[in-house]
Amino acid sequence: MMDAKQAGPLFIGWDVGGWNCDRNASSRDALVVLDSERTILGQPWRGNLRKAINEAGNTQEWIRALLDYCKIETTADIPPILLVIDTPLGFSQAFRQLISGESVAGPIEDWNTNPYLFRHTECFLFQRGLRPLSPIKDMIGSQATKGIHALARFAPENPNTGVWTSGGGLTAIEAYPAACKPSPLIRELLSSYRTAPAGQQLDPWDMAGFGFGINHEDKRDALLCALVAWLFHYKSNALCPADVDVPAGEGWIFVPEDALTTI
Repeated sequence: MMDAKQAGPLFIGWDVGGWNCDRNASSRDALVVLDSERTILGQPWRGNLRKAINEAGNTQEWIRALLDYCKIETTADIPPILLVIDTPLGFSQAFRQLISGESVAGPIEDWNTNPYLFRHTECFLFQRGLRPLSPIKDMIGSQATKGIHALARFAPENPNTGVWTSGGGLTAIEAYPAACKPSPLIRELLSSYRTAPAGQQLDPWDMAGFGFGINHEDKRDALLCALVAWLFHYKSNALCPADVDVPAGEGWIFVPEDALTTI
């Protein structure tokens, strides 16, 4: 185990499971922690974070719980944390206005432009060759509310589009691991965690090729989120910035620029 105080900024990827994902053998919460050299610290973890969310009394306790799950020792001073979360961290403005009785959207046409089902960020990705999920249509509302609830408790400040903070110590953003798969940059970064030589990797996403405790797709997706966290801190220009037209409160999915189809 490693003392987090010696690691500098830490990058945590959280692949979110449903509120009661301990009852779901195939999809659960997963955590991976990287240091500034992209080394996996402690042990990748998979389970249900519901108890940690419920019992943490403040942001520091929440961070300590995440690090404890990954077998990372902490001291009194926890380093800055960038947490990248794989779940929608907002709902569309049109949906929020609908359920609050404020207004209704105009004519509803194609499914992938339905303003109730998809946020601006998801429509942006559809237009660039990706197929993001909807927290409404694709039955990931449990995961979405779990992530949003955690933000509201431990990183409630929203200084910039798609960025949440605790006011000090914790910053959180949203990622979408499936959108990382077309990215040559992500494939290059991911190769460091493979046990087979690059030439033998028939499928770069084949779970059989991973080492370092990445033994389940949930953990692999948490690793992808942690890599997005590292990029956000060190190479932010490699990620697509939030569009200027994003309505306040919807959030933004940070995706590698080289994963997008040029339009």
